Amino acid sequence: MHYQKVCKAQFLSRPNRFIARVMLDTEEVTVHVKNTGRCKELLMPGAAVYLSESDNPNRKTRYDLIAVEKSNLLINMDSQAPNKVFEEWVETGAFLPNLTKIKPEYTHGDSRFDFYLEQGDKKHLVEVKGVTLEENGVVRFPDAPTERGVKHIHGLMAAREEGFECWLCFVIQMSPVSYLEPNDVTHPAFGEALRTAAASGVHVIAVDCGVCPDSLEIKSQVPIRL
Repeated sequence: MHYQKVCKAQFLSRPNRFIARVMLDTEEVTVHVKNTGRCKELLMPGAAVYLSESDNPNRKTRYDLIAVEKSNLLINMDSQAPNKVFEEWVETGAFLPNLTKIKPEYTHGDSRFDFYLEQGDKKHLVEVKGVTLEENGVVRFPDAPTERGVKHIHGLMAAREEGFECWLCFVIQMSPVSYLEPNDVTHPAFGEALRTAAASGVHVIAVDCGVCPDSLEIKSQVPIRL
């Protein structure tokens, strides 16, 4: 996926989870943050960030904050990006071959999953999770408690019992990394549910992304340590 009209700025502050103040050239401006997570380890005063300029003249903010530099990593922060790059990856046939149907946003039971796929007589449900939390090459999910994430895992397990092939795909919005693990300190219930799901036959995979200031693309699978 590609962004238009990307420029570099310096992060100053984040008054709330929706906006940030940045220094763009010599002007202090307010920008929209495309990630409502905490991201405190990323959005540090003085950090280099990347902005995408909107063509919509009716917006309150002219720019979206989409990426940030952290040491030697460029990390995409756009929470909408993982689904977009995953769909592009699926369309190339790199995820599963010979798909006959790709449907985003599919409701099954009491959950809405990111993708429903058909592969001959096989039916697949896929939930995608974006990952931005990294420390010394190790990435973890979630970065904050997510009851919705636990619900999705239980929904996948239930669908698996009904005959679906079920997948939980972590899209790591950076590269390179060593491995992914559940963030048991932040949300132990998520880690417990993830391990139960993997043991019950839900496919759990992680992929990293090549990140440029103006683009994001899935590269390769990353080891998971449960």
